Amino acid sequence: MRRSGRKSFRAARPSACVRELEVDDPTFLVGFFGIDRDHLAMMESALDVCIGSRGNKVLIQGDTQGVEKAEKIVRRFQALHRLHRPGDPAELTRVMMTMLDEPDFPVEELGGDVILHAPGHRTIAPKSPAQKTYVDAMKENDIVFAIGPAGTGKTYLAVAVALSYLAARRFRRIILTRPAVEAGEKLGYLPGDFMEKVNPYLRPLYDALNDMMEIDRSQALLEKGIIEVAPLAFMRGRTLNASFIILDEAQNTTIPQMKMFLTRLGFDSKAVIAGDITQVDLPKDTTSGLIDANTLLQGVPGLSFCYFSERDVVRHPLVQEIIRRYESRK
Repeated sequence: MRRSGRKSFRAARPSACVRELEVDDPTFLVGFFGIDRDHLAMMESALDVCIGSRGNKVLIQGDTQGVEKAEKIVRRFQALHRLHRPGDPAELTRVMMTMLDEPDFPVEELGGDVILHAPGHRTIAPKSPAQKTYVDAMKENDIVFAIGPAGTGKTYLAVAVALSYLAARRFRRIILTRPAVEAGEKLGYLPGDFMEKVNPYLRPLYDALNDMMEIDRSQALLEKGIIEVAPLAFMRGRTLNASFIILDEAQNTTIPQMKMFLTRLGFDSKAVIAGDITQVDLPKDTTSGLIDANTLLQGVPGLSFCYFSERDVVRHPLVQEIIRRYESRK
């Protein structure tokens, strides 16, 4: 009998509950019990159960409550498998984490709400409950704040939603902006004119664009001005109509800069403001415009705040633990 990893499957004791779940599709077992599947170790540890397989059956052993919860999770993974998702190990781990943290959340909806089809036959869709809430908020509100650590998809998903709206002709243009705040090396020491100096600060926005469409296509849209990538200082004095506007690294805006940005919004436009309030690079005596807005603008109709944690990180699994360690020192 195959075992999932850390726990050993014990001989049944009178006090132990053992349940056998028959599986019709053997390919489900191949994917679910593949090598180095951290999601199984996560479930065993959280529910204090042992999980194995024999033939076309999944075997679960532990106390009654843990076994019942584990059975429910396995059945839901079977349902996801029939929908052809999730697939890769990282995706399985993220879905397992969601099931353990929020048992009643409809994980079947994750990955199904496709925002955009990207090169390489990839689809961009929410990968966590917080991401789904965020995508829904962007559809329903004209201004959305996304606050949380790096790697949670705040800017990436906003760019994907913006591109989907552009393709549907919902907006005439996309504007991506960032404050050019020095975090170490002084701008004045860098070679070139002003735009050449600030371009490195805008590079992550170009990276997101190039990840979601062919480079020649993104270059053509940039050249035509349909997509604009610019430092926040270039927003002053403008009124932005029929535009999807994304402010990245918003924690590095001052209060006047945040007010200036928010008051650029014109008719038939949306604005998304994304940032991590734990990584402010402003001088110590300067209040972050994002932190201030998070208090000042709560409850404004048509404006939504979405929050992320390390559980929503969709980068390398180690990033979650790194964020957790840094947060624990506060």
